[in-house]
Amino acid sequence: MLWSLVKILLFVAVVVGLTVGAGYVMETGPSVVVSVGSVELNLGPLQAVLLALAALVAIWLVFKIVSLLVAFLRFLLGDETALSRYFDRNRERRGYKALTESLMALAAGEGRQAMNQAAKAEKYLGNPTITNVITAQAAESMGDRKKAEESYKKLLKDDRARFVGIRGIMKQKLSEGDTDTALLLAEKAFALKPKHEEVQDTLLKLQAEHHDWTGARKTLGTKLRTGTLPRDVHRRRDAVLALSEAKDVLDAGKSIDAREAAIEANKLSPDLVPASIMAARGYIEKGKPRYAARVLKKTWDVTPHPELAMAFAEIEPNEDPKARLKRFGDLTKINPDHPETRMLLAELNIAAEDFPEARRALGDLPNSDPTARSLSIMAAIERGEGADDAVVRGWLTRAVTAPRGPQWVCDNCQKTEPTWQPVCSHCGGFDTLAWKELPKSELSLPTGSEMLPLIVGEKAKAPEPEMEPEAETKTEAETDVPEPHEPAPVDAVQPQATAEAAEVVEAQAEEIRK
Repeated sequence: MLWSLVKILLFVAVVVGLTVGAGYVMETGPSVVVSVGSVELNLGPLQAVLLALAALVAIWLVFKIVSLLVAFLRFLLGDETALSRYFDRNRERRGYKALTESLMALAAGEGRQAMNQAAKAEKYLGNPTITNVITAQAAESMGDRKKAEESYKKLLKDDRARFVGIRGIMKQKLSEGDTDTALLLAEKAFALKPKHEEVQDTLLKLQAEHHDWTGARKTLGTKLRTGTLPRDVHRRRDAVLALSEAKDVLDAGKSIDAREAAIEANKLSPDLVPASIMAARGYIEKGKPRYAARVLKKTWDVTPHPELAMAFAEIEPNEDPKARLKRFGDLTKINPDHPETRMLLAELNIAAEDFPEARRALGDLPNSDPTARSLSIMAAIERGEGADDAVVRGWLTRAVTAPRGPQWVCDNCQKTEPTWQPVCSHCGGFDTLAWKELPKSELSLPTGSEMLPLIVGEKAKAPEPEMEPEAETKTEAETDVPEPHEPAPVDAVQPQATAEAAEVVEAQAEEIRK
């Protein structure tokens, strides 16, 4: 403390001396006369400045010598670390200077320079933790994965830096595609810092990819507790995980557990279409058709979807077309202006052989929002009303090149999936599939052969092999309630469709493809 005060007083004295000297030079003119006893020196301005600089250097040397003498005297008086502290201060100054330069080089993208300065800082400071972090990041910026991994492994020996080392190696394994090792490392990093948002997201993504739905739900709960996930998003994603868990349980043959898990998923997120369908089928198996209908109608109110109509048909699989049309009135009165509702109602009327009503239900949809499905339904209506083959082929021609309508599309990569999945098979995104239409530039067009059964009916095709009882029930449901991109087959409403008609449509479809 006293030594610092002496330094400050000396600095003030030097400033005062320089100020007085400058004033003296301004008063006496360009020459300076210095008298020391009987010796008198007449100096010019440049010589005076050089003499002043020499005096400053001499004073600095005196300070250094005095500091060294003080440290030596303390050592003689019993302070064994006095001399080492004196020299360590110089080493620290050099070390921190090298550390600063390494950080600046790293920020500037100069990886090699950052590594060299980090090694120099390590030499002076003897603190491998910070220098290993800088070295690892510099090696990553240069693409030297081996050097980066070696530096991260050194950090594992220090409790303070173990998380940084594990996270760094985890990212290395992810970039290499080794997701199994990355999952283990993510779990260790999560155990060290459960509030780290990046580790939470990485662990959740890896657990979903490995179908560890139970672990993923625990991670999701931690995200909610730590405030890194809104409550409404948590409910939605927890429902997705519960549904995925139900699917895995169903694949394992535990139908009761799958049913309960699906019902839980539907309660968490009633607007999740796959959860509603699985929950409804669970209620059907339990003999509760009213609960199944309630679940499906609630989801239809938010997101009309063709698979919901299929599940609604499974409630009464053996009813005739007119009875089905009447029962579906409870569903079609919800969102009556939605395109999906209008196409469903048109298909039901086609199955009931009420073609004028089917045309009224479809309305101007084939012109205002043409899709392969709506145009194919229109072709079926024309054939049912006895229109010429040329008219039917005209609608089919438009259907071949029309958009397919809503599909399961990934919000991240814009790729389509045939069925809903919790994780996108293309980009690995979790809960990114949405039921929507593709952008105009990415529309995929169906081929003509895919739409042939929609026009000529099942009777014009080759007979199918005998199916299991469950498959027969599903086929009957599909006959009355169409697949997501197929209207109801017209064989129920146009029995006279023949193989000759099939050949005409096949030839037209082949001509369109060419």
